[in-house]
Parts: sequence; structure tokens; C-alpha cells
Amino acid sequence: MTAMSTIDSAGADLLAEAVSWRHHLHRHPELAFGERQTSQFIASRLESFGLQVHRGLAGTGVVGTLTRGTGRRSIGIRADMDALPIREESGAPHVSSVAGVMHACGHDGHTAMALAAARVCAGLPNLDGTVHFIFQPAEENEGGGRRMVAEGLFEQFPCDRVYALHNWPATPAGTCVALDGPMMAAFGTFEIGIRGRGAHGAMPHAGTDAILTAAQVVSALQSIVSRNVDPLQSAVVSVTQIRGGETWNVLPDECLIRGTTRWYDDGVGDSIEERVARLANSVAAGFGCTARVDYQRRYPATINDPASAKLVREVAGAVPLSVIDSPPSMGAEDFAYMLRAVPGCYLWLGAARAGENPGLHSPRYDFNDDVLPAGVALWVSLVRRSLARP
Repeated sequence: MTAMSTIDSAGADLLAEAVSWRHHLHRHPELAFGERQTSQFIASRLESFGLQVHRGLAGTGVVGTLTRGTGRRSIGIRADMDALPIREESGAPHVSSVAGVMHACGHDGHTAMALAAARVCAGLPNLDGTVHFIFQPAEENEGGGRRMVAEGLFEQFPCDRVYALHNWPATPAGTCVALDGPMMAAFGTFEIGIRGRGAHGAMPHAGTDAILTAAQVVSALQSIVSRNVDPLQSAVVSVTQIRGGETWNVLPDECLIRGTTRWYDDGVGDSIEERVARLANSVAAGFGCTARVDYQRRYPATINDPASAKLVREVAGAVPLSVIDSPPSMGAEDFAYMLRAVPGCYLWLGAARAGENPGLHSPRYDFNDDVLPAGVALWVSLVRRSLARP
């Protein structure tokens, strides 16, 4: 019996309920570390399935534990819960009821799939071991995965391996990508404040131009990837904000630059951080200004354990899903912190729609409910393979 037939035998009612869960979560999105209603919704359902439920890791995190037999094998399945500060324009019947907040990345779908998988697994015979269903807050930028690990996630809930998936509208529904090694890039942010001396716009010689200096800094930052990173490595330095000035005819005292950096290799990350600071300070000094640099490394690279990725590919093929190859993404994912603590695999579940197919973080995005059964089946099959009774 395939995992998909296991889901089918669990009944159309379960899948319909999973869709209703997803729509409920979509209507009631919550931002990082504020997922209180979401947390309660998850915990109450896990308890109704008969799982042991723990709350409070990283504030709003939930872990549902299912143990069968006496085996010591254990795995973790992680789903993210948080939404984004985006005003929804999807036009879906289940549109967000919270102004300026929406599930624009599909975490509502990830949560619904993990809940449905937990319900199916609770009724599976012939399991021998433990599966922890980990519902994580604050994946978007705020490092909820890092906080869960720091607060003792894997000490309280030991896992031999840990897994997570993300719906991926860039690949066709019915497909799966699980790479050996790098899957998602490391993620950093920078804020550079250029301080000059304001002057009348008609008399620029009376001041030091912070905006002109900022423009030169932006240009210089683009040399980091082209001239300081090995061409065989991957890296990105992107300026995403420039703010300065209040009126037409005044040179401001200060101009603010913000942006993001991405890399895979830790040495490349070190080089980017050093060069951002050095270039900002040197260019600013050359134009008679000063620079204040705040550089933060947010998430490390998401690196899959090859043995875990191989197992996922085998399980996906039996669902059945088409296992395809794809280059890793320069996007970032804080599941990386869990993979640094425990070997495992992060995978992409193909989720493209026919016709208009808005990407992740688009205000027009809505999770593709058609891929819910495949996601549930994948998790159930992985549990069965990992914890089958000898």
C-alpha cells in the first residue's frame, strides 16, 4: 500500500477537514512570536488525536509527541506557523481578516499538512519509536527555529533526524526536490548610516553631501561579489533601501542604506561582512563623511544531510511524487538552525498552479490546496519508513 492510498483510506473527510483547517488559519494570520490563537488551534487538535502536547518553546511553539512500542528511534517533522506583514490581494474566499497581515508563504498549508499527518500516524499500526511534530513560530526573519533550539528543543525531544518541507510554486505540483548538501543560503542584513554636514542645495560646497557619499557606497558594495568572492562560489549583496532628505533644496545631514546579503560558505560570509564595513567606512571617509555600520548574520545556510535527503527522495518516489533536480536557492530558511543541531533534510514540494501562479510573498499568493494530500502522504510515508516495527 502506498502512502497516498493510506491517506485515501483515511477518508475524504480528513482531507476536507485539513483544507478547512488551512482556510481557518489563513483567515486568522499572526505575526512572529504572536501566534497565540494559532498555537491554541494546533495544540487542541493534537490533543484530540491522542498525542502528548508541549507548549511554550520560543513562546508560542508547540510540539506533539507520538510514541508507539519500545523502540528508541525518533524523528522530528517541523512545520512553520507565522504569517507576513503584507496586505492580501488574492481575492480568495478565505481572505485574511487581519488588516495588513496574511499567509503569503504557505505556512498555513504546512501546518495543516503536519496536523493531518499527525492524525493519520496516530492510527497507524506497526510503529516502533517516536515522532515529534514540531510547530515553530517566527520563521520569517525573526529566528524562531534558533530560539527553539536554544531553549532545548532537542534535549527535551531527542530526534535522530529532523525534516521540514516548503511548498514551492516555482516547480510543478506532483514534484519534490531534496538536494544533498546546500538547499538554501545563509542570510545577513546591513544598515549603513552615512553622516555628513547638511547645506543648502544651491551651495553644496558649504557641507559634505551624505547622499552623494551613499550613492558611492552603494556602487562600491557591488564590487564585493564581483571582486572579493571566488567566482566558483555563490553570493549576493543587494541594497534594498535608501532614505535621506526631507525637501527639494536641502542636502541632509544623514542618509540611510539598508540591504541583504546571501552566501553558502562560511568563509564567504566572513569576507562579505568584513568588506561591507571596510568599504562603507573608507568611501565615507574619502568624501568627508563618517559611516555607522550595523551588520547582522540572521540565518546560516540550510545544509541537508545526504543520507536523510536520500531517504526523502526514496519516500517521495513511493508516494508517488516525481523527484526532480534543481539548483539550491539564495533564499534563506531558519530550519537551518535545526539542521545544525540534528541531521535531516529540508525539501521543496512542487506547488505551481495552472494559469496565474503568484510566487511566495506576493500579496496575490494563496497556498495550493491541491498539494495537501501529497504533503500529508509524504510525511506519513516518512514516519512509516523511519519507525517501522522490525
